[in-house]
Amino acid sequence: MTKKRLITISVLFLIGIMIFLRLYRFESFVMFLSDQGRDALIVRKIATFENLPLIGAPSSVGQVYLGPFYYYLITPFLPLFNWNPVGLAFGVALIAIVGTLLAYQVIKTKFGAEIGITFLILSVFSFTLIHFSRFSWNPNPLPYFGFFSLFFLYRWLKEPRVLDGLLFGIMFGLTIQLHYLAVLLFVPVIIFFVSEMIHNKNRLLYLFHLPIPVTAFVAAISPLVLFDIRHDFLNYRQLIKLFTEGGLSTEASYMDRLGETIQGFIASAVQIELPLTAATALFLLFIVAAILGTKKIKSRLFSIQIVAVLTYIIGFAYLGSPRHAHYYGPIFLSFFFVLGTLPFLIKRKDLAMMAASALVFIFIYFNISKYYFFTSEPNHQVEHSKKVATFLYEQIGNKPFNIATWPVDFGEDTYLYFLETMGARAADRSQLEITEQMFVICAQEPCLVIDSPSWNISMFGDAKIAEEWDIEGLKIYKLVHRKPL
Repeated sequence: MTKKRLITISVLFLIGIMIFLRLYRFESFVMFLSDQGRDALIVRKIATFENLPLIGAPSSVGQVYLGPFYYYLITPFLPLFNWNPVGLAFGVALIAIVGTLLAYQVIKTKFGAEIGITFLILSVFSFTLIHFSRFSWNPNPLPYFGFFSLFFLYRWLKEPRVLDGLLFGIMFGLTIQLHYLAVLLFVPVIIFFVSEMIHNKNRLLYLFHLPIPVTAFVAAISPLVLFDIRHDFLNYRQLIKLFTEGGLSTEASYMDRLGETIQGFIASAVQIELPLTAATALFLLFIVAAILGTKKIKSRLFSIQIVAVLTYIIGFAYLGSPRHAHYYGPIFLSFFFVLGTLPFLIKRKDLAMMAASALVFIFIYFNISKYYFFTSEPNHQVEHSKKVATFLYEQIGNKPFNIATWPVDFGEDTYLYFLETMGARAADRSQLEITEQMFVICAQEPCLVIDSPSWNISMFGDAKIAEEWDIEGLKIYKLVHRKPL
């Protein structure tokens, strides 16, 4: 068997595994909680041209509003799946599969099949990337948009062509729309652009072409620009505050936060829980090895990925927010690319292949144990929401209604989505619309539905319980007014 044929068979085999790991028992495990219900409601209105929003969801970091790009990105998948919200998650899975394959193709073309396949294996078996691909959420496509933002930066710096400048600006702008922490990628962008201005004799050519990526970037984030203009630059002020004041307040020193950031990154990217000192030492070893490797792999694309990982970690450490896995999204593929390259820095080919094999084995060993869809019972969250909504629809009886949940953060959007697909739309609580009946979905005892501390419930007014039911592990109460309105 020729080497080329063996590579083709190996890649096809890995593609099959990638698809299997991302779609196995897919609908049974699809996450459909409050955020997904909110997004499904918005996407449904986009798909039916009822509303075309110019702003996205609030970010969990500093309550900075995201752009609407994610909503439009996944909109086609809702009608394609006959308005089943599982379609939105499938859209994310498809983006992940295609994004991984495109990144592999780039790496294989630039650095050879061995490095490309090692990168592909790490990406295919990464628990974090698998998990991100199995439900709908705006940060989940970040690894692919972040990687290709840096790739098109490399292409544009290599030769400032109009197309590459447009693609870089658009891709970077869309990446920031997915999550504001992607602004940390500005650091490698600035570093390599300034380096080009210092060392390249054709610096005037780059300055002449600079308006192209800048204009494309501004166009890509234009919904956010318009939002800020209309709202006294709310996002800009919140974003500046986020970084200048250390983010979500913390008493820890910067060095403590840096250590926690590295520790969280190792746990998220490699699935190895290490003590702080060990995680920091391992990360430093990785960075030193990668920097030394630039002497052998003389590629600006490789250097950009290293700088992106390092500066992102350093920048993220300024924030006091929790170190959730999705916060590292923009650099996951960059990390896997650099990590997968390190074994091939060894001069002897047989030793390099042994090192790559050991790396892959250790990585798969620590990741495969996290594959919950093999061992856990399915949550059937979409089916649950549909059953509850169907029951509610029967009780509503084609009459106007209010709806609320207890506790408040439990959220009713997943049920509202299916109610709206059945033609039942709740009264607008934000407009103080009050009807003659309210349904309260309780997920936690005691169910405080009368004289409730929740404004969402108490705004209904002086009420009594007319009926109550138990369904799908929930208590549902129908409230009516004690006195007619």
